Amino acid sequence: MHSLDASARDAIRRHQSALLAYFTYRVVNVEDAADLCSETALVAWRRRRTMPTPDDEAKRWLYGVARNILLNHRRAARRRSKLVEVLRTELKRADTIAVAESSDGAQHEVRAALESLPAPQSELLKLIHWDGLTIADAAAVLGLNASTVRSRYAVAKAAVEAELSASEDEAFLDNRHHGIHLVD
Repeated sequence: MHSLDASARDAIRRHQSALLAYFTYRVVNVEDAADLCSETALVAWRRRRTMPTPDDEAKRWLYGVARNILLNHRRAARRRSKLVEVLRTELKRADTIAVAESSDGAQHEVRAALESLPAPQSELLKLIHWDGLTIADAAAVLGLNASTVRSRYAVAKAAVEAELSASEDEAFLDNRHHGIHLVD
């Protein structure tokens, strides 16, 4: 092993717990601190040729790397937060539209029927009917052959139709039962 590699490895090991503490005090989740510390070690190792060799300078250099990683982490968190807000607003709007379009409760029955399917079938139907993808597009997203997706789509669609039909039959029987009044 090259002496520069050994020096960098030793510096990273020597200051690893201090860097973990640095992140722990600055992030909300401890898991994030561990990830950021690992990322710092990885970046430091990749840039080990620029790491100063005196230990006190190496420590400052590692803290500089850690600070940049923390800043990137915070920027990414802000972007995710903004995206979550945009998505939350969009989902509320879409859900409001869906409820308005389906005031008889059919929307809830469709969701329940989809959720009763195995996850791959449910996802396939959602990609086609909710996201507006073609069978070929859904096949590409799922990494499957289009003919395979076409046959799986037919099976999933038939299963949902059967589930919805069963729900309608149960609703009919429930309504008929509630119409009967027994007299004591």
